[in-house]
Parts: sequence; C-alpha cells; structure tokens
Amino acid sequence: MTSIWLDRRAPFAADPFEPDSRYDTVVAGAGLTGLVTALLLARSGQSVLVLEARHPGAVTTGNSTAKVSLLQGTFLSRLARQYSRKQVQAYVDGNREGQAWLLRYLEEQNVPFQRRTAYTYAASAQGTEKLREELSAAGTAGLDVDYVRDAGLPFPVHGAVRLRGQAQINPMDVLDALVADIRSRGGRIVGGVRLRDVTGDAPSIVRTDRGSVRADKVVLATGIPVLDRGLYFAKLKPARSYAAALELQEEQAPPPGMYISVEEPTHSLRDYEVDGRNLLLVGGHGHHVGRTDSEKAHLAGLLSWADKHYPGAVATHTWSAQDYHPTNLMPFFGKLPRGKGRIYFGTGYNKWGMTNAVAAALGISADILGGKMPWADTIHHRITAPAGAFSAVSLNAGVAARLASDWGKLAAEGRRFDGFKRAKDRPAAPPAPGAGTTPVAAAPAPVPGEHATAAAPTEGHGSVYRAGNRPVAVSTVGGNTCRLSAVCTHLGGILHWNDNEQTWDCPLHGSRFTNEGKLLEGPATKDLPQAGPA
Repeated sequence: MTSIWLDRRAPFAADPFEPDSRYDTVVAGAGLTGLVTALLLARSGQSVLVLEARHPGAVTTGNSTAKVSLLQGTFLSRLARQYSRKQVQAYVDGNREGQAWLLRYLEEQNVPFQRRTAYTYAASAQGTEKLREELSAAGTAGLDVDYVRDAGLPFPVHGAVRLRGQAQINPMDVLDALVADIRSRGGRIVGGVRLRDVTGDAPSIVRTDRGSVRADKVVLATGIPVLDRGLYFAKLKPARSYAAALELQEEQAPPPGMYISVEEPTHSLRDYEVDGRNLLLVGGHGHHVGRTDSEKAHLAGLLSWADKHYPGAVATHTWSAQDYHPTNLMPFFGKLPRGKGRIYFGTGYNKWGMTNAVAAALGISADILGGKMPWADTIHHRITAPAGAFSAVSLNAGVAARLASDWGKLAAEGRRFDGFKRAKDRPAAPPAPGAGTTPVAAAPAPVPGEHATAAAPTEGHGSVYRAGNRPVAVSTVGGNTCRLSAVCTHLGGILHWNDNEQTWDCPLHGSRFTNEGKLLEGPATKDLPQAGPA
C-alpha cells in the first residue's frame, strides 16, 4: 500500500532536532499546508522550524490523486445550498488564489506539471440534475464552465460539466521543491518528531516526544488539529478513500482530462506519465474511517470498476488516503480557539487539498505577518446554516452511539465469558473476532461464551477481545503477533482492524495505528500501549 508518489523515493534527510531552541514560528506537519506556510514565513525573514512525525508527504499529500482544480465534483452546488453567494465566492476566490500561487511557484522552480481540462460527469440520467446545479453554482462564482455530452471517456455518460485550464501534479515533486527552498532561507525541517502539546504564554512551549522548543507562533498543519481546543474532531468526518495506478493494454489510452463522477461510489480518473509509460490513476470508493466490514472490499470494488472499463489493465500501485470533511462543508483555517492568538491551523479540505491547502497557508501566513486576504475574512465570518448544524449533531450522535455500542458489546462478551470459563471438555476457542469489531474474513465462528485469548490470529488478521476489564487488540503481521490496548489514545474508542492496510483504525475520529501500535495519523498524539501476554 505505497502510493505511486512515495514509491522508490530516497529516504528523507532530516535536520537535527535541538531541544530548548527558540523560533519565530514552529509548524507541525510537512504536507502541502505546512510547507507552503513555512516557506511564506521564511521568505519574510522569520526563523522557522517544521516538525514532522514521519517524513514530508507521509499522510494525505503523498497519497492524494493530486488534481489542482477549481471544478471540484459537485462541491460548489453543495456550498450554495448552505451559504450566501458572497461566501461561495470567497471559497472560489481562495481556491483560485491558491491554485495560481502553486502553479506560478512550480513554473519558477521548474517543477513539471500538466495542464488538463477538468470534468464532473454523470454516469446516470439521475446524475444530470446534479450537473445542472453545479454548472449554475460554478458559473455564478465566475468559473468559465460549460456543459458537454461527450467527455472523452471510454464509456457512455449522460453529460459533464467542463472547466478548461486546470492542472495535475506529482505532489512529492512539489514538496521536494518546498523543502529545498525553505532550507535555503534558513528554515529547519525535522522528521521523526511528533508534537504533543503547546502550552504557556509567549513564547509558547512546544512539547514533543523528544523534548521542547519555544516559539512565538505555532501552526498545526497535521490534517486534523492534534490539540483538542476548539473541538474540531467533533466538527470533521474522517474519510478513507482508495486509489490505484494502472498500466493499460497497448490498444488502450487514458482519457485526455481529469474526471470525477457525481454518483456514489465516486470514481476519479487522471493520467500520469512515468518511466516512459502513461498510466491511468483511478480513485474513489471511500467510507467513514473504521466503519466498514472490509477495507479490502472497497479497494476490490474500485479495481473491479476499472477492469470493467479498461479490461486487462494491471495495477502497479494501490494505496489509500485520509481526508476530513467539515460538517458545515467550509474548510477551517486561521487562529485556533483558546490558543491566545498564537496557535493557527488548517483542516477540512473535503478531498480538494491541492488548492485548499495553499489557500489556507496563504491565509495563515497573512494572519501571522499582518496581511489581509478579503476572501479569508469572509470565510472566517461565516454562519453555520441549519443543515450544517444538523450534520454536526448527527455526526456526534453517531460517534456517541458507536462508542457506547462497542464498549457495551465488549462488556456483554465479558459476562458471557465469566459464565462459561469453568466449563470442562469444551473445544479450544478459535482465533475469533471480538465483539464490537468487524468479523475477519475466513475466521471460524467463536464458541458461545468464549473469546479469543491466547490464540494468535492467522496472518494478516486482527481482532478485539476482552481480558478482564481490558479490551485487547491482537493481530498477526509478518509472522509477528502483537497484543495492544484496543482503546484509542485520543478519546477511548474501540479500535477496528483495517484488513487492507493491516492497521488499527478508530471509528470515532479517525486516529490510526500500525499493527505494532505506532501512531500514524489522526487527532491522537500517543502510541497504543502494549497489552502484555495473553
């Protein structure tokens, strides 16, 4: 599960981390938001430190499909149903400025990108009404869109909205250029250091897992804010989606533009040339993190769809990415509440981070440096519509229900086990999934009243069981069986085994951990503790 962008890249050479040092600004996160913000601040003469828990592009930026487009599926029409024309225009203006800044920067740095026409298409007659709404919303916002019957796809469609002059990139080429540029201006970029907390008055103390530094300003560019001030984890839906790079048959060719469907499951297409081959990238089939019977099935569905339209195509890479969808649709960026005016953040890009991330970076850096972005001011003063408020209530009601349900099932399992634990002559319990988790494919059913204790799951499988009062997550990967706490270190959700990436995913707010308990992403800031022997 390595994206085509991250495959075969040289290891990141991190700058040394110096505890107790001081900077004008510390940026947490070396994706597109963090690195563009760091560059803009370094250009102004600030001393800047970028902290990255793994390496640049490790999370969303390095796993996107990397379309730099102002036509974003049906998003503008969805915005128009909740917001005034002024607010929708501000969103488009911010994305337009983000796109223009990024493409201008790539030209200056001689980083290649490709101009493409963007299409939002309807594969069904029912989808054409959504196209009409998007055409109207985009045109009202000043985008030069038109409606076409033929979008150049190898399968019939019922129409498409078209916007010429958009672009696609290799996101890691962009991050490499940003890293080099930041360092040339005295900025430092440290890998393998995770921000834990930010405390105190000016200068703020930035606490990490390797010591503390001080900064006048702090920027959280971590996908979702890793500080819970402002409760943004309760305003964002974590979503996981899938992608594949396909080598086509000799007689086949990728379509000429960038595409996304209005129907669910979403299907996204674009081309990418590498090593003399012109590959087709497909994406989609997303779901709420940790709330699906099988992640493998989502990827398999995407590949099956691709094979139907491009028979015989061979997948060279498959991967997935995590995005955050605001309940009120509009991205969040600017000053973090309860941050005393010194902590800034950006999140909630609705899968359109190549423009929104740069727009957020422009807005954040303007706030720090005393600049002015009229479109940013308009977005900051938005009022959540009733539909957005209802969406937030529904999301958090679902979170509460899931939390109660998973813990309740584990408690019931514990009571059943207590009632049977003295039974004699009962066959040994097989490695079965515990209550509150998705059944593992091909695993035998558990014996009533017993749970998976000492037995190790088969290779690539994981399950949750109860040991006394402890929910335990057990998995076997690469022949290594690990037993961890099954409780997310963020807010106590019971973890779900991701059968595609062999990770533990939290169904509440999207924190994810390796099979060995190392934190990968999400609002959590700590690894999973070991559960000890069975």
